[in-house]
Amino acid sequence: MLVNCQGLDLSEAFLRVSKAISNKITNPILEGIKIVAEDGTLTMSATDTELSIEKKIKADVKIEGETVVPGRFITEFVKKLTNSEIELSVNDKNQLVIKYEDSQSMIQCYNPIEYPGFKKVETEEYFGIAKKDFKTCVNKSIFSVATDDARPILKGVLFDIDKNELNTVALDGYRLARIKKKIVSNIKKSIVVPSRSLSELSKLIDDGDDMINIYIDEYTIMVDLGDTKVTSRLLEGDYINYKQIIPMNYETFVIINKEQFEESLERATLLSKTSQNNFVKFDIKENNICITSNSDLGNIKENIPATVNGKDLVISFNPRYFLEALRVNTNEFVKVCFNQPSTPCVIVPTEEDEFLYLILPVRVIG
Repeated sequence: MLVNCQGLDLSEAFLRVSKAISNKITNPILEGIKIVAEDGTLTMSATDTELSIEKKIKADVKIEGETVVPGRFITEFVKKLTNSEIELSVNDKNQLVIKYEDSQSMIQCYNPIEYPGFKKVETEEYFGIAKKDFKTCVNKSIFSVATDDARPILKGVLFDIDKNELNTVALDGYRLARIKKKIVSNIKKSIVVPSRSLSELSKLIDDGDDMINIYIDEYTIMVDLGDTKVTSRLLEGDYINYKQIIPMNYETFVIINKEQFEESLERATLLSKTSQNNFVKFDIKENNICITSNSDLGNIKENIPATVNGKDLVISFNPRYFLEALRVNTNEFVKVCFNQPSTPCVIVPTEEDEFLYLILPVRVIG
């Protein structure tokens, strides 16, 4: 292999694909990034067998070839060469020779034959979605996925595709997030995508209005971003029927300023963290929510004006679940819908039917 390319292009490519390198390495070669030089392009790819990222850049390929280099090292090394033109070659000791300006460095490589191939997704099933809508679906739901291994299927986000509508759902047994967006599709399908794959994919996508296509086969999804392709395996198993969890009717409705609500909860959370009873209490009545938090350190009691319709109610929650839902939303006001002190509440926007957050209350004894 012998190839010339720009340091900035090479650095950006390594940085992008390195996101697919796992922090938990079971096979040393998975610490590597594969480089393939052919047809005037240099292709970098990395995988942890769940998530794979491939990036192509233009290059002057004099001799075609391939190798696998230590991923994190090469990413950090080339980051210091963004202003240089770089020559890459592989010698007979399977070392990557890097020439830049009047300098030369060598890095020992892995055997490319041992590296897993980049999964090709060949399917006619796909849906199109605006980049900004995809980021919204991920960023407004992903924090609600489960983090333990008790139910592996809940460590992913459900994509419930019903022709021209996508419902993105995440839940962990204590709260649920559902984001609804319009898409271009004629398929009806449900898949579960690992949260890590979605998190890294979201970082690669800008907030533009242009469309991307997401291809789906039985075990894999692939997102084509032009010079970058991202694939992820799907989680197997039956997802919880989320539609049965969401209440159909409510007895109390509260419309409240999101910023005031969030700031009050943040102050109450500071105190609740110092107690074993990590909850705050809502006393809802007469166009007001009284938020209280108690611990051995002291107590906080704050009144927030709100529009209240329905029955008075006293109910307690883990404030973190409310805060995480409020922080990802930009609406000036939100509507919170309640039933009984022992049943979940639901947060929805007042302006458009795009998101829904369901939160289970804390059962307080005494």
